Amino acid sequence: MTSTDMRTDAEDSGPSGYAAARLRLLQEGARSGPPRRTALAELTDEWLTGLFGAGTQNGKDVKNGKDVKNGNEGAGGGGDGQDGEPATRLTQKGGGGRREGPRGVSLVAVGGYGRGELSPRSDLDLLLLHDGSDSGAVAALADRIWYPVWDLGLALDHSVRTPGEARKTAGDDLKVQLGLLDARHIAGDLGLTTGLRTAVLADWRNQAPKRLPELQELCAERAERHGELQYLLEPDLKEARGGLRDATALRAVAASWLADAPREGLADARRRLLDVRDALHLTTGRATDRLALQEQDQVAAELGLLDADTLLRQVYEAARVVSYASDVTWREVGRVLKSRAVRPRLRAMLGGGAKPAAERSPLAEGVVEMDGEVVLARAARPERDPVLPLRAAAAAAQSGLPLSLHAVRRMAAVARPLPTPWPAEAREQLVTLLGSGRPTIEVWEALEAEGLITRLLPDWERVRCRPQRNAVHIWTVDRHLIETAVRASELTRRVGRPDLLLVASLLHDIGKGWPGDHSVAGEIIARDVATRIGFDRADVAVLATLVRHHLLLVDTATRRDLDDPATVRSVAEAVGSQGTLELLHALTEADALATGPAAWSSWRGSLVTDLVKRVAAVLAGDAPEEPEAAAPTAEQERLAIEAFRTGGPVLALRAQTEPPTEEEPSGDPEPLGVELLIAVPDQPGVLPAVAGVLAMHRLTVRTAELRALDLPDGVQGSVLLLNWRVAAEYGSLPQATRLRADLVRALDGSLDIAVRLAERDAAYPRRRGTIAPPPRVTVAPAASRHATVIEVRAHDAPGLLHRIGRALEEASVRVRSMHVSTLGANAVDAFYVTGPKGAPLPGEEAASVARGLEEMLRG
Repeated sequence: MTSTDMRTDAEDSGPSGYAAARLRLLQEGARSGPPRRTALAELTDEWLTGLFGAGTQNGKDVKNGKDVKNGNEGAGGGGDGQDGEPATRLTQKGGGGRREGPRGVSLVAVGGYGRGELSPRSDLDLLLLHDGSDSGAVAALADRIWYPVWDLGLALDHSVRTPGEARKTAGDDLKVQLGLLDARHIAGDLGLTTGLRTAVLADWRNQAPKRLPELQELCAERAERHGELQYLLEPDLKEARGGLRDATALRAVAASWLADAPREGLADARRRLLDVRDALHLTTGRATDRLALQEQDQVAAELGLLDADTLLRQVYEAARVVSYASDVTWREVGRVLKSRAVRPRLRAMLGGGAKPAAERSPLAEGVVEMDGEVVLARAARPERDPVLPLRAAAAAAQSGLPLSLHAVRRMAAVARPLPTPWPAEAREQLVTLLGSGRPTIEVWEALEAEGLITRLLPDWERVRCRPQRNAVHIWTVDRHLIETAVRASELTRRVGRPDLLLVASLLHDIGKGWPGDHSVAGEIIARDVATRIGFDRADVAVLATLVRHHLLLVDTATRRDLDDPATVRSVAEAVGSQGTLELLHALTEADALATGPAAWSSWRGSLVTDLVKRVAAVLAGDAPEEPEAAAPTAEQERLAIEAFRTGGPVLALRAQTEPPTEEEPSGDPEPLGVELLIAVPDQPGVLPAVAGVLAMHRLTVRTAELRALDLPDGVQGSVLLLNWRVAAEYGSLPQATRLRADLVRALDGSLDIAVRLAERDAAYPRRRGTIAPPPRVTVAPAASRHATVIEVRAHDAPGLLHRIGRALEEASVRVRSMHVSTLGANAVDAFYVTGPKGAPLPGEEAASVARGLEEMLRG
């Protein structure tokens, strides 16, 4: 069925006909995107024109009472009347036409509807414009239009105003003025609509110096509330920075004639975001702009895309275009407004002479600063100077200035590619750019917007705009790499080769665009890239090692027993040299800091530092002694003796802080969390009991360690010491006395933890959420000579550690020590277990325990 047929049905059948035609249009698989949005707007125009024609004072011209009735009030306004007079006069211009009708009143579409962009669940933004001659008749006409819209369940944003009222409201409310900039005539007095449009545009242009800063502030506030679209896992397509609101703001800036946005790619980016919103409306059946995780696969399928990651990548790419265009446009607005404010004073000082030439300050070879931007010098020849893009970028970042859009586009258009390997200057300029701190980000984005980054580093294409479906990560892969370089730039004084640190930061996750372990794939890519950009063979090997092992230190420090010589030796063998260890230590910290708040803490930093010291000793030739039990602290010894004396658990609950550092001896202690120290006489079931009690009291375990503590000389017996860092899921922490009482009951069997946790879970309704990857349990080979190390990676959930502890108890293995950490929604735990006689488990038995534990967690 054609659009003409659908419009005819809508006209002939009134609201029900419009509803049927609308439904057929939305279900029409052959048409989507801009054609469907346009067709839906035209269909809606025809229906509203019919309502307008049928409602003009029961068939009377609102202005002069002239009879325009066609004999059937509800049939629409397109047919001939009984006396041969048309109900309305249609003047067709283009596809939808402009409709003239009764003088003194008109129906006007504004906002998105005014632009002819109706998504399946979009609001209808309508203005009933009148000359004020008959307010009663206008009110009746409004009812005849609004109520049928409401009856169909369509969202309606409506107003009834005279042109003067509309202009005044626009002057008071920026959002109203933005909507009126897209005003489009639907029906009635065309002259009235045209007059309003002309006046509103004139007002906007005259008031632009005042209104544009207000609009920029509005955009900034919205970005602060909703975040950046190009990095969010569940973005708001309309409100987030780089979304549809910002695209509309750029249209408003262009309408002011004060500045214009970079148009290349902008229309396509806006269309892509609208297409995604259309698919979101169709799949959810709701007027929503938030692309929730559970709906992304359906939206991707609706758009014919491979999967949700492909969808997000397209959304991010579109948002990046809009965000970059916004940055450039608002920078230009600021420059123009500043120039307008300064120019009259300069002319007065110069006696009204010619405009002075803009000052140009040299920054580097072929690069100058002008009007607060970095531009190319007049003598620059990018077609002969392949290093110029990197030199200009480094100069801009070092100066904290933006790169001129014109300069970037000129270099992208004519600059020669760099030879392979790169000349030394190119490599040095890249390192300078990466080491410039926070300004690096804006400059890098400018190069990337015009395709220069992928020209310099072709492997960058695989990580560009790539989402990371991990709650710990707050950036896409490419932005995370730049953030890591920014963080590493703050650590260059700690290493002897800051160039290797910065380049390793840029490349450490470059393998995430390839299948398999990204560290393994990244090592291969890093070798190729490092060779291409001109590092020698020894430096290439170091960079490859850093990329391959960039997770080694933090993984080992938080999951392994650092008192075990096998642990330290394995790290030393992987790292190979003191210099590489130094670089890896800094890279580890930069990577974690650039990941997100959940990835780094003073506690993790102290563990990594401890490991680095031990590995450094091995690399220096000082082999560690055979493991000896660490001497207990005074408090641990006191708790252990008290637990042995009473035969029951003893615990201490206190805030944990980091003491001031040598660099900042006067600094305030840094809070690390709440430390829970528990001493229990050695007996079966301690781990599941303690974990279950904590889960029952809604305490989230951030980290946990368990070890057996031998009592002082003269005291026979062993005590288990558990050191936990916990946080209340909500509310305040429970009292230590309550925790101890429940722990006593759990250990003596009078408190069934499993039943209590099951009852609590059953009392709360299941909420639909993301589907977490299945848990994985493995045996770490050769991780320790004294115990078998079982690694558990699973989605964190209340009672998880309790379930793991029960499973290990049921497998008749003893937990010698454990290292538990929680990163966002992911639990990463390592358990050092032995058999009943205290020896490591045989290979097959260890594998069997791991399989059983994994099956339990999957069930």
